[in-house]
Amino acid sequence: MKANIYINAIKQISAQNALCEEWFEKPIYYSENFVKSLDEDYRQYFSPNEVRRLGKMLKRALLTARKALESNENKSLDAIITGTGLGCLENTELFLDRMVRQGEQMLNPTQFMNSTHNTISSLIAIDTGCKGYNSTHTHNGVSFEHALFDAVMLLNKDNNTTAMVCGHDEMTPTYFNFLQKAGYLGQQGETFASETAVAMLLSRQQTDYSFCKIEAIDILYGQPSDIVNIYQPPTEIDAIMTGINGFDKNDNIYTDVCGKLFADTPILQYKNIFGENYTASALGIYVAAECIKLGVVPLHLLYNKKRPKSIRKILSYNHFGGKNHAFVLLSK
Repeated sequence: MKANIYINAIKQISAQNALCEEWFEKPIYYSENFVKSLDEDYRQYFSPNEVRRLGKMLKRALLTARKALESNENKSLDAIITGTGLGCLENTELFLDRMVRQGEQMLNPTQFMNSTHNTISSLIAIDTGCKGYNSTHTHNGVSFEHALFDAVMLLNKDNNTTAMVCGHDEMTPTYFNFLQKAGYLGQQGETFASETAVAMLLSRQQTDYSFCKIEAIDILYGQPSDIVNIYQPPTEIDAIMTGINGFDKNDNIYTDVCGKLFADTPILQYKNIFGENYTASALGIYVAAECIKLGVVPLHLLYNKKRPKSIRKILSYNHFGGKNHAFVLLSK
């Protein structure tokens, strides 16, 4: 689907240093299987009551949204759309654990209220005063792309709309152990499990702050062989940003599809420094947009050692389970 939507700001909190692009020249590498995000000192940004009441993911969501709005002249929002695979997992675990331990007596209502998936978008709406469209998409590893797809349809309907699209996921040791046993994370050779907090400000009209354009977005379902037959790849692609994570079962799908659709095109990666989680693809789009903005791809993002000759168009390709496939075309 054609999009023609402009990115005016993106902010992130992740396994790399938060709210900056230091990863571009000085990435932090990890040898652990599970890495938490590098959080800011939230006491600098929030009131004591907010610091005490909000869980870490809600603080990350609120801070990235505020910073994205700060970098734009237009501080108003018409829509807030979030993609999340697990929602506020830490609050959910705390509430369920205390419910069992305390026999369903004297429970903390705050943890219950902050445990639902749509708490993230709701909190940003209250903080920014946005009374417009508010939605949350939960579709495992393609949650962020569904949120982005929703925003594109909304913005194409109303030229004057400004939308905040977010990708948020956190990880706990307990749930990481479950996913490791299920074969999704923590496998031999696979990159570390991580967390994501990304806030992206989009508009239909180009502004003085626009630095990247989303030309098209497609979400397809099927086996890799089906995708090769039905997806019509765009022309003149400078590079492909993939979700390669070091696990053969995951990576073989990327190399197979890219080899057939985009032969000889440079393949990029980002999970080697940002890690793996359900909405890691939001960081992939963030990384691709920053590469287009700066006009260069650092060496640690190259997968097949091929450097793009120019950085004007990058296609972000993400799949989940080999059946859900999402393509987002970014251009300068």
